[in-house]
Amino acid sequence: MSGLIERKKVSLQVLDYLKEMIQQEPYVNGEKLPSEMELVERFQVSRAPIREALTVLTAMDVIESKQGGGRWVKDHTLLSMMEHIKLGMVTIDEVHSLLEMRHIIETEAAALAASRATPDEILALEQALIAFSETVVSKETIGNEADSHFHFILVKAAKNPFLTATLENMKELLDHAIEFSLRLNMGKVEKRRNVYEEHKAIYEAIAEKNATAAREAMNTHLVNVRKKLGDSRI
Repeated sequence: MSGLIERKKVSLQVLDYLKEMIQQEPYVNGEKLPSEMELVERFQVSRAPIREALTVLTAMDVIESKQGGGRWVKDHTLLSMMEHIKLGMVTIDEVHSLLEMRHIIETEAAALAASRATPDEILALEQALIAFSETVVSKETIGNEADSHFHFILVKAAKNPFLTATLENMKELLDHAIEFSLRLNMGKVEKRRNVYEEHKAIYEAIAEKNATAAREAMNTHLVNVRKKLGDSRI
């Protein structure tokens, strides 16, 4: 990539450049990236878009910070690295739009589930919550599978086949988005516990058949997710 990065959607262009760079020697074999200030000078942009792009790559487990300073490309083969950055090929704006869609659908789905869930579905939701709680203290487990399962049970309990089909058709992308978000909390037990408490509040409202509380609890949870990922539209 030659020339200066344009001002429009700077962080996305930085991300694209970094993705190209780490797929080439020597970075593909696990080398140290240029410092933030070096990238600022190279692109002639502020540190904010640099940090946003680096955060995306960290969340996708492509780069890591090491003791002593600096960010390093993790030692992956090119093939495995491409699998890790699958969501990274989606722009930040698209991730925000995806989460906005989730916000619209799941807020009302939670209210419907509170009115329509069967005892078996409430039990399944409780078991999914317990499975998710077991990932909170783990430093190795992301918890995205348990998180995704909880949300999928909830939407099915809303008893609207079109809502269920919509999420089923987008399951892979939604799963990656949840993983993307939860990776930002890796090693941060308090933040992970907060996410669990948000899920617990949703479950309790549904178990109590309180549609208003379920809607509000889901809204709180997804607003926090969107804020964590930098969505300025809320």
